Amino acid sequence: MAKAFASQADLSEKKTTFDKLGDGLYCLTAEGDPNSGVIVGDDGVMVVDARATPVLARELIERIRAVTDKPIKYVVLSHYHAVRVLGASAYGAQHIIASQGTYELIRERGQQDFDSEAQRFPRLFRAVETVPGLTWPTLVFDRSLTIFMGKREVQILHLGKGHTKGDTVAWLPKEKVLFSGDLVEYGAAPYCGDAHFREWPETLEKVRALGAEKLVPGRGDALMTSNEVNRAIDGTQGFLREMTREVEAGVRAGRKLKEVYDAAYKAMAPKYGQWVIFEHCQPFNVSRCYDEMSGLEHPRIWTAERDVEMWKSLQG
Repeated sequence: MAKAFASQADLSEKKTTFDKLGDGLYCLTAEGDPNSGVIVGDDGVMVVDARATPVLARELIERIRAVTDKPIKYVVLSHYHAVRVLGASAYGAQHIIASQGTYELIRERGQQDFDSEAQRFPRLFRAVETVPGLTWPTLVFDRSLTIFMGKREVQILHLGKGHTKGDTVAWLPKEKVLFSGDLVEYGAAPYCGDAHFREWPETLEKVRALGAEKLVPGRGDALMTSNEVNRAIDGTQGFLREMTREVEAGVRAGRKLKEVYDAAYKAMAPKYGQWVIFEHCQPFNVSRCYDEMSGLEHPRIWTAERDVEMWKSLQG
């Protein structure tokens, strides 16, 4: 019996939780769905990751309004994926912040990614018709950008390639709280369709070096101690390294993609198969890893058509 494509069969609603990390610091989590962060400063609010549609963004705005009436001034894009950015219009923010790499990916493949992800995640793109178009940043930085929200300092950092070439984290050095986007996952399989496998573990060491005592991962529960933070980083690194090892061995042996996928799935499912979206991610992950281990540095663009073609070839 064929597996349902991507997350098309995942239609049950998730319970959302709005957790407090510290004074004026919050995160929205939803049982393994994409997380968002909220930073309340002296003069306004910053949202980290906008959610997939304006309708879903308004659910987060309601949570924000329950704790502050300050204006939402900033939306930070941790990366370019549609599920993270297309709700941005709902916030009415003065500035949408992204790294140079994220801007380049939006320009290169933003519409294809929109079409692709809306097909993969029908539940997460509820009311997709309310999306006015691609989300474009108004502030673009190279490596770092520091914003003072009154006395509250927020460092917006691009530490290196990983989940995408433009990954961005929001770091509060005084509070030692980090919003990592999909660079770090917790109890959820990393999505690697646009990944840089060789660099991602190294970028995670730079994340670790910040010394976060609390961390909001891309998916999964908020991590409230330094030990939990390190376990999540270790888990993400372990997944990536095992994937790389399995796929690289297959490429060196001259095996075709389908053979490599089957071997990698068999090797990784016992340890990671219960992680959220493992079944969804694994075909995309192995496909991208196979390309990189074969010498293709820049990830190929996923389209709605390529998604389905790949899925049928690997799951048949």
